[in-house]
Amino acid sequence: MGVRILSIALFFCLVGAGVEAQEIDKELLLNDIKTLSSDTFAGRKPGTQGHQRAMNYLTARFRALDLKDFRQGYLDTFEIEDRLKGYNVIGYIPGQRRETIVVSAHYDHLGERDGKRYLGADDNASGVSALLALAAYFSEHTPAYTLIFVAFDAEEMGLRGANAFVNNPPIPLEHILLNINMDMVSRSDRNELYACGTYHYPHLLPFINTDNPVVTLKTGHDEPGSGHQDWTTQSDHAAFHRVGIPFIYFGVEDHPDYHTPNDTYEHIQPDFFYNAVLTIRDIVERINRNADLLKTRNSAM
Repeated sequence: MGVRILSIALFFCLVGAGVEAQEIDKELLLNDIKTLSSDTFAGRKPGTQGHQRAMNYLTARFRALDLKDFRQGYLDTFEIEDRLKGYNVIGYIPGQRRETIVVSAHYDHLGERDGKRYLGADDNASGVSALLALAAYFSEHTPAYTLIFVAFDAEEMGLRGANAFVNNPPIPLEHILLNINMDMVSRSDRNELYACGTYHYPHLLPFINTDNPVVTLKTGHDEPGSGHQDWTTQSDHAAFHRVGIPFIYFGVEDHPDYHTPNDTYEHIQPDFFYNAVLTIRDIVERINRNADLLKTRNSAM
């Protein structure tokens, strides 16, 4: 697989010192994941009442964060299959530039099967809660790039929401410099968080380092020929990669509760989750502090 552990000092001189620590509201972060993975939302399968409740919850949170909308509301509707619609939840924070980073996480899960509920705490209430935490942070810290926050629908049904977004984007695709996707970020017995995508886009390596002692940040899981261990096409970032938009996918390796009824709030690791979100936030902040570098390197690809 060729996993590469990143040194804190990786390209340190190129991108400058790590950003100062800023608060992420841990209590709110944990409340979001607990709520989204509760029985009330019943596994968030598209077409169910639980999914509708999740969609309403996210639109209310976007509104409370005062995110801007593109199309007279946060919902963007698309067809999953005959008589079944999907709903991406989309908002944005204007930056100092029109160039844009899309921050994404899917909010759907598996619902009920054979009388059992698949509540999807790690997969992917964790990513959506992280997205909300990042949106809250950057609402208070104006980014260099415009940031679009998307809670994608129907990822579990074949990346339908992400593909719908790329096929009918709210802005020209050429304005999107990067996708940062989060899918399963709340637990790791080894305290390992992966940043996948640098095999394809090595110019992103300088941005990926951390001084967070709780999280071991790794790259990998993106090399062709590694079968299921290649995550390049296994979550919503694949839709962006398909059209040549670079991505960084943050996630953890599969655990025994993946896609089982045991993927519940009680099995997440709150300290790891919080520190994973801080790590991702620091990387997004670092990219914003080196905006010209990212734009220049993307242009040179």
